[in-house]
Amino acid sequence: MYFNSETIVFLDGQFVKATAATCSAYAQTLHYGYSVFEGIRSYATPAGTHVFKAKEHYERLHYSCKAVGLPLAYSVEALTELTYQLLEENNLQDAYIRPLVYAAAPNMSLTEARESSLLLAAWEWGKYLGDKTLRLMVSPYERPNPKAVPIEAKVAGHYVNSIIASSDAKAKGYDEALLLDMNGFVAEGPGANFFYEKDGELFTAPPGSILRGITRNTILTLAREAGITVHERFFTPDTLREADAAFMTGTAAEVIGVQSVDEYVFPKPYEQSLGAFLAGRYTELVTGKLTPAL
Repeated sequence: MYFNSETIVFLDGQFVKATAATCSAYAQTLHYGYSVFEGIRSYATPAGTHVFKAKEHYERLHYSCKAVGLPLAYSVEALTELTYQLLEENNLQDAYIRPLVYAAAPNMSLTEARESSLLLAAWEWGKYLGDKTLRLMVSPYERPNPKAVPIEAKVAGHYVNSIIASSDAKAKGYDEALLLDMNGFVAEGPGANFFYEKDGELFTAPPGSILRGITRNTILTLAREAGITVHERFFTPDTLREADAAFMTGTAAEVIGVQSVDEYVFPKPYEQSLGAFLAGRYTELVTGKLTPAL
C-alpha cells in the first residue's frame, strides 16, 4: 500500500529505494516515540503538480523539531524542492507526503538528540476516513495536557493517544472518536479537527489542547471569505445536542461530514450543511480551480 520494490524515498541526503531505508533497533525514536512528522498532500492542477501549503507544513515541521530538541538541517525551501523531486521520482501527482525527522542513532538515554535523520516518503492515499458521514463517540480518553507536552508540535509519540482512542471507538461500533480536553471541553478527533454548525454559524475549539491544523486554518479562511461567522470557543459535548450539523478536517481526511456524536444524530442533512459547502470550496482550492487570497 505505502511502497513497493520500485518506490523511492529521500533519506539523509539521497534518494534510495524504500526497501533500503533502515533504522537502528536501538534508536531513541523506536523506543520513546521521539520524532516529529508532517502529513502533506499534493494535487494535480491545471498548472501541474502542486504541493498544497508546503511552506506552512514545513514551517510547522521546524517548529516541532525545535519544541522537542531535534536538529533539522534543511530549510523550508530545500524541503519543498526535495518534495517535488520525490514526487517526480515516483511519478506521483495526487499523493500523500510524509516527512519524518527522527533520532536514528543508537541511544537509550532520555536526552535531546545531537543529530537526526530525515525521511521523505510519498504514496497514493485516498481520504483517510473515507467519504461517508461519520458516527463519532465521545472518548473516555482525553487529549494530552498542554502543560505536559508541547501540544502544538506534531510529535509521533503524541499519536499513541490517538491510536488508543480511535481503536476504542471502532471496537464499540463507531467510526471514530471525539476527544475532550482535561477540563471536559470538546477538543478534536484522533487526527482531525472538529467543527459544528448552529443557526448558520460555525463553532470550533480554540487553541490550547488542539493541534491547529493547516486544513482547519484553511477552512476558517474559506468560511470567512464566504461570509460565514466562525466562533473559536470552548464547548462541552452537551452543546452538540443543539447543533444542526458537524464535520471534521485534516490533511489526511480533508473535509468529512459527521452524522452523529454518541446517540445524537445531527438533524441537517450533510449535503445541505456548511461543511459540505466548504468541502466543495476546499476541493476547488487544492485542485487549482479556486484562487482566493489564502
